[in-house]
Amino acid sequence: MAAEVATNQQQNVTENAPAAPVENKQPAAENQVTEEKAGGDTAAVAATQPATKTDGEVNNTAATDGEVKKDGNAENHAAENANSTAVVTKTEAPPKYNVHKSNFEKDIIYLFQFSRTPLLPSLSPYCLKVETWLRLAGLKYENVDHKMRLRSKKGQLPFIELNGEEIADSSIIIKELSSKYEKDLDAGLTNEQKNVSYAMTTMLENHLIWVIFYWRAKYPDFVLKGYKVNLQHALGLRLPNAILNFFFKIAFGRKGTRKVKAQGMGVHSVEEIEEFGKHDLQVLSDMLDCKPFFFGDEPTNLDVVAFAVLSQLHYLSKDVTYPLRDFMTDKCPNLVGHCSRMKEKCFPDWDEICTKLDLNAHLPKPDPEVKEGKEGAEQEKSAEQENNDTDKIEKELEKDKSDEKEKTEENKEKEEAKA
Repeated sequence: MAAEVATNQQQNVTENAPAAPVENKQPAAENQVTEEKAGGDTAAVAATQPATKTDGEVNNTAATDGEVKKDGNAENHAAENANSTAVVTKTEAPPKYNVHKSNFEKDIIYLFQFSRTPLLPSLSPYCLKVETWLRLAGLKYENVDHKMRLRSKKGQLPFIELNGEEIADSSIIIKELSSKYEKDLDAGLTNEQKNVSYAMTTMLENHLIWVIFYWRAKYPDFVLKGYKVNLQHALGLRLPNAILNFFFKIAFGRKGTRKVKAQGMGVHSVEEIEEFGKHDLQVLSDMLDCKPFFFGDEPTNLDVVAFAVLSQLHYLSKDVTYPLRDFMTDKCPNLVGHCSRMKEKCFPDWDEICTKLDLNAHLPKPDPEVKEGKEGAEQEKSAEQENNDTDKIEKELEKDKSDEKEKTEENKEKEEAKA
């Protein structure tokens, strides 16, 4: 009994005793471990415990981080500056243009055409057409004095270069420039008038022009005499005109004859071709009637084309006989008046052009510059160019002779085969 009471009292004491706080156990253990480690190997403590940085070390670390970031920013700025420099360099690099006039000015139209003559600004109706249109449209242009050596990528004259771009063929040139600068000379015409203009332009450029070209190919000596052509000036050569005229008559006559035959006009007789031309002139005369220009008081594209073609007849020297010119003078006087009006309106500097043979009589002339050091080099260059041109002419003549010889042999073989 006494034993049970003692046991119960012991249990009550145990149950009523305050419980030891759990939180105090962990710090005691940590302190014990720390004290043990403090007396142990310092390296082990350093290995098991993370290193604590002092304020100075923290500041040094922060400074180091700041330097790293600064260096990183400097590298980024340097990279950005390098990129920007590369972009600026790429932007400032001048673009490359595949044109003859490499030192061109912006929005200046550079016209490549034939050289001047004492009676006519251009022997080519197509070249005269483009220059006349440029003057009527009031656009800034400059003729390039290339001595008839250059051709467009299509192999044609005229062609223009505008802002590093080449445009060839007279009709395409006028169409492109009309669209770019909004200079449509036919803007005031009705649809019916535009259709009539297109039909008449086609007749002029694809029929009447070839009547004139046939005459030129048949009588190349009349071309030189009728327009008073100076080949030395036109080609920029020093060879005597007698030699140049001889080469011109042979080469121009043969090439012109081949072209006219290929076009179809050359297969007809002289009388038939002459009648074609007279009929074209009469149609034009009837359409013009007594009006100053074909569609009223102001010139249009048809007037430009008609002037370019008709002037090839009207301004031919009287020293040369040409029935088609005489027909226009006698039977179509209103066409002669049309040429005079277009000349006065578009070429007030006509006399200066034909007298001085100046391609750019319409432009103000800069003061002449004396270049003594380059005179010898320029003379050598012109002499070399002259030799090259002479060789080229001789090669063309030899080629023409060989072609004719081959044709003659072929004709003989055909005749022998038929026999």
